[in-house]
Amino acid sequence: MAQRHLDPTDPMAGPAPTGDALAGYLRAQATEFLRALRLHRETGSVANGAEGSVGAARALRRSARRISASLHTFQSLLDTDWCEGMRPELAWVSGTLAMEHAYTARLERLLSALHRLSGSTALPAQVGAEAAPAAGSRATGAAPVPQRAAPRDAGLRTPPTPAQERGNLTVGAAKAGALLDRQLTLARTRAHSTALQALGSSRFHAIADKVAVLASEVPLTRSAGTTDLRPLASAAKDRLTDAVTALPLVTAGHPYNAAALIHGLSPDTVPHPQDAPWHQVRLLLRLHRYAREAVRGEPDGTSVVDLRLLSAGQALNRHRDASEASAAAAQAARTPRIAPATAYALGVLHADQRHEVEAARFAFQQAWQKEAEAVSTR
Repeated sequence: MAQRHLDPTDPMAGPAPTGDALAGYLRAQATEFLRALRLHRETGSVANGAEGSVGAARALRRSARRISASLHTFQSLLDTDWCEGMRPELAWVSGTLAMEHAYTARLERLLSALHRLSGSTALPAQVGAEAAPAAGSRATGAAPVPQRAAPRDAGLRTPPTPAQERGNLTVGAAKAGALLDRQLTLARTRAHSTALQALGSSRFHAIADKVAVLASEVPLTRSAGTTDLRPLASAAKDRLTDAVTALPLVTAGHPYNAAALIHGLSPDTVPHPQDAPWHQVRLLLRLHRYAREAVRGEPDGTSVVDLRLLSAGQALNRHRDASEASAAAAQAARTPRIAPATAYALGVLHADQRHEVEAARFAFQQAWQKEAEAVSTR
């Protein structure tokens, strides 16, 4: 088998990478963090630079995740106190910067689902009027301009023609879309403000200073220079395998089994009880991928293994997005004094997103099965 198809954590993959390789990887990620931070400051202070600011924030999250993951997987090769102090701070940076994007993507997913379920291709008047400023800010990354809430029947004053009725949302779906737009746009605006405050805080500046030191000096232990990274990376893979083994993959191997709808009418507002193990697998898969990167000394490549893991990760990302979207629909349905038609539309939307959860589980099962079969034939 070609060398590029070997698992880099396999002893047959080549010379043993040591702590020096880990130090090089961490320095590279710290440099990326600082470069993204500089770009964010430059683009955030000039007109029409918001799109670059969004890209810079994404790069900040990406490098912060990789540094944090490496500190978790290879902690025994690094100063313990330093690792325990850095990891939660990097998680805070990544999580805070991710919220605005998450709310934007959630709103787009839910509105698209409403139109798909209604057989509509165009935004209704009231949703379009409210979503237009938000869409513009999503494209540029700028903070949204506050808009006055449209009257409840704003989009219904001009009756649509029979030809338009097929392309427009029903009354309940249109009002559900407007409600989701108001709630999620407000949440996104708050997340944007929180991110700006975080980037200007003394807490963030302290993290940036530590990352700047990391770019030139990695606090390795004395034995790290002669320690093979591959056993630690293999342990990350084993944790992932164990977690996947605990999933109901036999059930997930059958599409449309509707298991994701269990507890769908529960009054409990906490995250869906079925989803937590899948979210955990998503995090462990990310740790496994980043451990492979550290061992190899470069980002994900185009080998068969890399592509399979990427496909599995994308399925789990869709699982998380659909799970959170279904929770947002359920939360909106709990809004007091909404019309029955609106609540019904939100219920249909919730069920649709739970089916999307099930479809993502099926996609992950297919991707993981291919990887397991490939491992068994090596």
